[in-house]
Amino acid sequence: MYIDSHAHLYLEQFDEDIDVVINTAIKSEVKRIFLPNIDSTTIERLHNLEASYPDNCFAMMGLHPCSVKENFETELSIVKHNLSQRKYYGIGETGIDLYWDKTFREEQIYSFEQQIVWAKEFDLPVIIHSRDSLDLTIEIIAKHQDGKLKGIFHCFNGTVDQCKKVVDLNFMMGLGGVITFKKANLEEMVRFMPISNMVLETDAPYLAPTPYRGKRNESSYIPIVAEKVAQFKNMQLYEVASSTTRNARDLFGI
Repeated sequence: MYIDSHAHLYLEQFDEDIDVVINTAIKSEVKRIFLPNIDSTTIERLHNLEASYPDNCFAMMGLHPCSVKENFETELSIVKHNLSQRKYYGIGETGIDLYWDKTFREEQIYSFEQQIVWAKEFDLPVIIHSRDSLDLTIEIIAKHQDGKLKGIFHCFNGTVDQCKKVVDLNFMMGLGGVITFKKANLEEMVRFMPISNMVLETDAPYLAPTPYRGKRNESSYIPIVAEKVAQFKNMQLYEVASSTTRNARDLFGI
């Protein structure tokens, strides 16, 4: 069995065929899918999908760094309110994104650190987005790591040295379709990454693996990522599946 530790299947890209997408994932042995939130506009969709598939879909709550704008304090208050109302399986997607826009850099840092505090308060893993900010997010996690903080560096595509720093922080790293891209040059890093610090993800509908690159990503493509990990690490596919599934189950508490 596989777990997709990070997918946005509640987005409009899946409105026409979400039942087919979920059932195809299940047939592909991807039986649990964790859903990070984006902002206040996606919460209802998130909850509705989880309610439709309570045995397969598990909601997380957070504010995505790309949604940190002038109204970020209001958005954070909505996150906190929801966290107090029901069970979630993680805090996120949070973090820092300096690729698209650096205008709200300081506000993104504040938002990230506030959500780290909530991750400790609610004893939940924090799901970290770190596009063009991996060193900075590692530094912030290191500052807050007191042995109680846990989580995933989502879509990890760092260097061996950055991987080592994340391992030292006792965090997981999410591997997805990017590791199948020829020009990504991630083989050395994946070989170095301990299987005990690895989870699989899609980030669906984004970042579909080869041979689906450029098309809509789906949770059923997780085995493609697992096959590439097995190839890079010279492991059997079942070993990658069982280890990454166990890591995700332990992290999310299921």
